[in-house]
Amino acid sequence: MKKLAFEYGEGLMEAELPDNTDVFVPGETVADPPALENIVESTREAILNPIGLKPISEQVRKGSKVVIVFPDRVKGGFQENSHRKVSTAIIIEECLKAGVEKKDIHLVCSNGLHRKMTKEEIKTILGDKLFNDYWWSHQITNHDSEDWDNLVDLGCDEMGNPVIMNKIVYEADLAVLIGHVLGNPYGGYSGGYKHCATGITHWKSIASHHVPHVMHRDDFTPVNSHSLMRRKFDSIGQHMEKCMGKKFFACDAVLDTAQRQIAVFAGYAKEIQPLSWEIADQRTYVPWATKKYDVMVFGMPQNFHYGNGMGTNPILMMQAVSAQIIRHKRVLSDNCVVICSSICNGYFHDDEFPAYRRVYDLFQKDYHNVLPDLEKYGEYLARDEDYIAKYRFNFGYHPYHTFSMISCGHIAEKHCSAIYIVGAYEPGYARSMGMKTRATFAEALKDAEKYVGKTPNILALPRAFKTASVHLGMQEGAF
Repeated sequence: MKKLAFEYGEGLMEAELPDNTDVFVPGETVADPPALENIVESTREAILNPIGLKPISEQVRKGSKVVIVFPDRVKGGFQENSHRKVSTAIIIEECLKAGVEKKDIHLVCSNGLHRKMTKEEIKTILGDKLFNDYWWSHQITNHDSEDWDNLVDLGCDEMGNPVIMNKIVYEADLAVLIGHVLGNPYGGYSGGYKHCATGITHWKSIASHHVPHVMHRDDFTPVNSHSLMRRKFDSIGQHMEKCMGKKFFACDAVLDTAQRQIAVFAGYAKEIQPLSWEIADQRTYVPWATKKYDVMVFGMPQNFHYGNGMGTNPILMMQAVSAQIIRHKRVLSDNCVVICSSICNGYFHDDEFPAYRRVYDLFQKDYHNVLPDLEKYGEYLARDEDYIAKYRFNFGYHPYHTFSMISCGHIAEKHCSAIYIVGAYEPGYARSMGMKTRATFAEALKDAEKYVGKTPNILALPRAFKTASVHLGMQEGAF
């Protein structure tokens, strides 16, 4: 038997799995492409020689208003040479050289419907110098998708998607997007137009793509960069550019498992997206498997990605399981089973995820059989003034974020024979979401025999949520 340890709460849960279990750890089982040796110089080179756009020095002058849009804490790393810190500093330097006054530079965190970043978090992700140079003069702000004094309604794009965006960004003479090109179950990659389409918009814009009729299509799972969702991102971003009368200056870094820069591209998002994806594909889409797997095993910590409580909040637990299905569907059998350790203690983290408990309670009654049945409540709760106030002023997730997650959460049910949660403190929360519960991995694997037989092919994913995942595929010629 193989002895492995899987994420579980704040620690690990040990498991003994059959000797023929295959184990994959991103960045270790298959090495990432090499990271850049000189990050600052490579980033500067990309920024000074943008693709499809004039250099910054030719776009701005004294009196120009510059807005730099940077991602929140969810991705990108916190190291001193992280892409956010390095690229933002260089772009500001170039603007100042061109005559832009410091007072005319504004930094916007593209938190979208995520909770706003605290002062301490902003300092961590930007670094001391940028923080101290711009925070105290109120030149660093979080996007507020409910602040109608700082939103502009651009109508609908050519696909019919509502486009409502940050007004400061819209009015800027130079609007910069700092992006991370990292594998993402929602449309293939972060960065590019996904950044502006989700990070500086309104819930009505999000509701055009993070919804069942988009996410439950065959072109969404397994993950890829050609889905309807991705086309919507591009359409929304390009509609913003059309209405602004200018193109975003995008600066995207392809990242590895440790959030280090593999490559940096700058310029017109429409042109740099395919270039960055070509490099990112080498790290993200890994043709590794020689057989399809009947059982996928991983562990879920309490605190990851969206924040503390994600691994115990029942709706977010289901979303996290679905994300692994979306990433790994290419190597999974049609009747696959998921076995996942989670303390599942009923901790919703109500201050950070204020609408989630209410939506969970709705799911338990009134003819709601599957998660998409809850979609009809999206606008009602998205307009709840108490939830909106918690998003705007109390560092809570926007109420509509809950509905974008239930759309994802249903995907696991669509593609799995069964989902087992192992080690739940309060197993009723998992069962009420349609998951099965067992005390140990061994018990779950034994029960799963009714779906996959006595000798299933097993894929183990230690550290599935504490590392930047890849999208596993089949080796050429395997079937």
